[in-house]
Amino acid sequence: MKIIAVIPARYEASRFPGKLMQLLGEKTVIATTYENVVETKLFDEVFVATDSEIIFNEVRSIGGNAMMTSQHETGSDRIAEAVSTIDCDIVINVQGDEPFLKTEPLKQLIEVFKNDVEEKISLASLKIKLKDQEEIENSNNVKVITDREGFALYFSRSVIPYPRETAIKAEYFKHIGVYAFRKNALLNFANLPMSPLEIAEKIECIRYLEYGMKIKMIETDFVGVGIDVPEDLEKAREILKKQDSSPKFT
Repeated sequence: MKIIAVIPARYEASRFPGKLMQLLGEKTVIATTYENVVETKLFDEVFVATDSEIIFNEVRSIGGNAMMTSQHETGSDRIAEAVSTIDCDIVINVQGDEPFLKTEPLKQLIEVFKNDVEEKISLASLKIKLKDQEEIENSNNVKVITDREGFALYFSRSVIPYPRETAIKAEYFKHIGVYAFRKNALLNFANLPMSPLEIAEKIECIRYLEYGMKIKMIETDFVGVGIDVPEDLEKAREILKKQDSSPKFT
């Protein structure tokens, strides 16, 4: 089973343009993430897929693998273009703005497919329990609900489940945008039109659900910082100050 990692990266992020080229210590966010993914030694190959010459040149400047793609609405569509000519079985999508992701959750995602002998699972992803009410209500945090076997039922920026019955304390989980795909599921995804739900929520994995694909969710307990807005970058820099070197996957 050949497993590769692809980091989709665009410069013009809607909420924080140029965020991947911001500095974390002495390195940019995208350089930090790329080097940390390589250092996990979990993957046969690691690539950055981008439509930005700035990001492409940054990755190449540190000796990394980068490929140019056309413009895409979602990271999955970008990765699908990138891997269409690459021989592989499983593709891990690591977000370029998640520099503090740990190795163990990546291993868990890979294990999902090693154990799925009947190949019923199209993709796997991560979730982490939310406890702070402000974080639960934050629309930047995509929430996910699952069935009893851990398969995703729906993703939303709204609070799901809605706590109408207050006698029972509901659990809330944040979706962490790290995906592991079967290559064929990823390529099929890219040929499917966006649905109204995906467009309304701006959550690409809803497209998988609407077309009947199974998404296995793995609960993790790591606390990282996804850099979505400038305030997140400051949080990441504060974390880095407490470390002796660049943030590492551990």
